[in-house]
Amino acid sequence: MSTRALRRLRGKQRGQEALDLGDLTLGDSPEEQAAGEEEQLDTANVSPQSDRKGGSRKAKKNKAQKEFSNIYELIGDADNEAERISPDEEEKNDNGNVEKPDQKREEASTKSGDKVKKKKKKKKTKVTSQDGQAVPGDNIDLLLENLEQSNGVSLQNEDCGGSDRRAVLHVEHRNLNPETELKRYFGARAVQGDQRPRQRNRQFHRSTWMTSPKDSWPRFSRPGISMTLLQSKDGFQHFTFEHGRDYQQVQFKFLDAVESMDPNNIVALLQLNPYHIDSLLQLSDVCRIQEDQEMARDLIERALYSFECAFHPLFSLTSGTSRLDYLRPENRAFYLALYKHMMFLEKRGCPRTALEYCKLILSLDPDSDPLCMLLLVDFLTLRSREYQSLLQLYQDWEEHRNLSQLPNFAFSTALCHFHLSQQEDMDPEESDKQRHKADQMLQNALIMFPGVLMPLLDLCTVQPDATVTAHAFFGPKSQIGQPPALAELTALYVGRTCSLWREAAVMLWLEESVKEVLRRVDAEDPLVEDCQNKRKQRYQSAPRNIHRHVLLSEIKEATSCLPLEVTSQPVMGFDPLPPLESVISYTRPERQHVGASNESTLSLFFRSLLPNFNLQGGLRQEDDMEVARAGQELNQEVNRLMVAMRDMLANIRFQEPPREDNPYRDEEEWD
Repeated sequence: MSTRALRRLRGKQRGQEALDLGDLTLGDSPEEQAAGEEEQLDTANVSPQSDRKGGSRKAKKNKAQKEFSNIYELIGDADNEAERISPDEEEKNDNGNVEKPDQKREEASTKSGDKVKKKKKKKKTKVTSQDGQAVPGDNIDLLLENLEQSNGVSLQNEDCGGSDRRAVLHVEHRNLNPETELKRYFGARAVQGDQRPRQRNRQFHRSTWMTSPKDSWPRFSRPGISMTLLQSKDGFQHFTFEHGRDYQQVQFKFLDAVESMDPNNIVALLQLNPYHIDSLLQLSDVCRIQEDQEMARDLIERALYSFECAFHPLFSLTSGTSRLDYLRPENRAFYLALYKHMMFLEKRGCPRTALEYCKLILSLDPDSDPLCMLLLVDFLTLRSREYQSLLQLYQDWEEHRNLSQLPNFAFSTALCHFHLSQQEDMDPEESDKQRHKADQMLQNALIMFPGVLMPLLDLCTVQPDATVTAHAFFGPKSQIGQPPALAELTALYVGRTCSLWREAAVMLWLEESVKEVLRRVDAEDPLVEDCQNKRKQRYQSAPRNIHRHVLLSEIKEATSCLPLEVTSQPVMGFDPLPPLESVISYTRPERQHVGASNESTLSLFFRSLLPNFNLQGGLRQEDDMEVARAGQELNQEVNRLMVAMRDMLANIRFQEPPREDNPYRDEEEWD
């Protein structure tokens, strides 16, 4: 029995259904339709068994016809079911004038092309509600956008002047994976060529966004770290990591291993606790110093995987509304792991992915910015050629953050406008406008920060013109007269972005701007004196987050400009330059040791020979008598040793050298 006959038995008519492309290609032939008319005459003799067979045959045929290339077409077909019936057919059905099936089949065969065109046009049109707003039917982008707006993802803040931070700090999950960028450069086959045969035997791990677990990693077990939601305020969710009791004990052992100054103790601790965060961070620094970059990067990825497995269900990497307080020591390791992973990605040649992690770190605490990511975001944006993104950030945050007072933003925004003016697909008039704006911004940056030019040319191996070196504005006086904080910022920018200025076109543009700046200085432009007064009043001392950023950057030109109060204190890789006002959730128990005032010369001597030498031997504080008795016995043993050494020295006899009048002297003895 044909499908047309079965449709008549069920009371359905072909003209009331939407015509699909599958119906045009896989529809009934004229011979089948004729056979169907003959079978329709004997419908009274059709058995239920034949009905079931026909139904199964129809299901197989529909399955062959329904080849959906997009799973969301199912949603669109269900939502737009009302659109499938044309207004003419609805009107005829209301009046009771139902057309015959043969007549509808002829109309379907003659007007099939028109209906296909109408269906395509219907998919392009948007369904509007009574208020005139677009309703996201089968448009998934509109659906996601409306969901984000309803959940309060608009990242506006009161101190931002009403600007939208979502366009600037918006993070996408796919951009957190470096393979996405590598596929853009080299193709999917080159990136995933070695991974396809291993898919059958791979282990099943939890799905994560930041890192992918490797088969070479130890078996994951929860290390005792978790995340808790502290409060939800003004549309932002404040989270914090928490350490369990067992994790705290491991943390105490880690601090003991760090104080021993022996990396082998950290390795032994990681063998027992392979996902301890601070041990992974500290050992990664050791491997990086030993130039084992692969192992260092692998340890950081393992730390990020441990963190992501402990995320709270409401914690989001992409919404920009999740906050982590850097004042809590448990949260600092997550910041540092993200930063180190970002730097590895940048060195690996994935600046776009590194930029996404930079925005992620900045979104965790954009007001305090504990790692001062504003000093790095411009470099990564220029490396990834996201010029409009940097200009948008500068435009939105200039009012409340004064980004123009940072040397990196003053020069990088001008460089963005210059690169936009060099694009071939830009209109000539718009290109001239961008070039003029770039010239103006670079000249203002050179007037505000004249100490940038000479170190930048030095690192670019460019010999400046004699008129530039002889001029007092760019001479040695501009370097010496800088405030300490400004010297630190200048050295940081020059050491990081010197590679961006080595292009021939950029260097020619810089040369033209320098000549124009010297002309304005000789003409006594009032802006020159105004900028000089601003440099004297500002940049006297840098905040602590800038010092922390300089330490993490490891740029020699910048670390040499750090103040003495920073360089004189020890810097730990797992917690560099901690905040002065930390929120401590648990404290480390005090270790029993003899104070320096009670140590004698002999005890210091033995401590120099044996670093683990301890007079008390780890005894409890209430056992003072036993400690005193042990000290007396030790002193007696030392006294006996000293007497024995004194007797040995007293019994030593030195042989006198032979005299010249000795007849038994060998002639060649002293030759």
